[in-house]
Amino acid sequence: MEQRMEIKPAILIVDDQPINLQILGKRLQVENYSIMAATNGKVALEMVEEKKPDLILLDIMMPEMSGFEVCERLKSNPETQKIPIIFITAKTDPEDIVKGFNLGAVDYVSKPFNYAELSARIKTHTELKILQTNLEMAVLDRTKKLHHAINELKIIHNQLRGAHYETIKRLARAADYRDNETGMHIIRMSHFSRILGKAVGMNDDDCDQLQHASAVHDIGKIGIPDAILLKPGKLNQEEFEIMKTHSDIGAQLLSNIDSDLCRLAEKIALTHHEKWNGKGYPNGLSGTDIPMEGRIAAVSDVFDALTSVRPYKKAWTVDDAIQLLINEKGEHFDADIVDLFLKNKKKILDIKNKYSDEA
Repeated sequence: MEQRMEIKPAILIVDDQPINLQILGKRLQVENYSIMAATNGKVALEMVEEKKPDLILLDIMMPEMSGFEVCERLKSNPETQKIPIIFITAKTDPEDIVKGFNLGAVDYVSKPFNYAELSARIKTHTELKILQTNLEMAVLDRTKKLHHAINELKIIHNQLRGAHYETIKRLARAADYRDNETGMHIIRMSHFSRILGKAVGMNDDDCDQLQHASAVHDIGKIGIPDAILLKPGKLNQEEFEIMKTHSDIGAQLLSNIDSDLCRLAEKIALTHHEKWNGKGYPNGLSGTDIPMEGRIAAVSDVFDALTSVRPYKKAWTVDDAIQLLINEKGEHFDADIVDLFLKNKKKILDIKNKYSDEA
């Protein structure tokens, strides 16, 4: 069986009388302590810097540098301030005892001392110091393991998020195959949504989520019959009622998926045709009952649809489309979102040009 090497607690004795160092040092060695000795404060500080003891037995009355000053310097240094100090001194005035404790000493023993009593105090404080050190090391080890676990979780989270983003992209492509709109509409509209999300104060992660989720706002069109979805002319009332069901279909397709991204996509699919005045569909929501993400998607979707060519219409000019947004403030659209759209007009037009249908 492997034997563990016993580690002796290290004690530094500081006293300007060599005989005191010799006598006390020998007795403590018998009790299985590792002993360091210094005859003045300067040497003591140098020894502590080189090797941190588990306990310091410190005389007060020494030439050049008193024990009080040594203690003060040790306690002002973050690397040595946790080393317990016991004053062993002939100074027994109450003021000196109070001063010693105020400077940070853990104990104060008057000379001449009872060795059995001193030994008991030394044992108590060295054991406490060792326990404290072990506890700090255990906490440090656990903290490192926790950081490692957190980093592993971040990697897994990023992988899952990437998988969710890829799933959303493929759903959007699936909708493209059945719709007469182009994939560029989805790209532009999702980028517009990200710009508006940033403008309303969303953080970068939420903006990422919004951009990807808004890409599948019309995923429900997968469930619309071709005769209606691909009709080159204007829909009649009956056909339009069927077309309107794409919001519910999209929400159903995205429901009950354990993913924040899919839950957001479900919300946008369901609400991007609601109107601020309550005259939208499918649920006739109004004002702030419409989720912020749905209100953002509505502005982004309508602007891009108006300024894009479709088999049943010509593209509107940017100015005409913007004028419609302004006219519909407080009616179709959230006025604040429209105002933010106007403030970010340059960024939005840059996206429109970058991802044009002719690009």
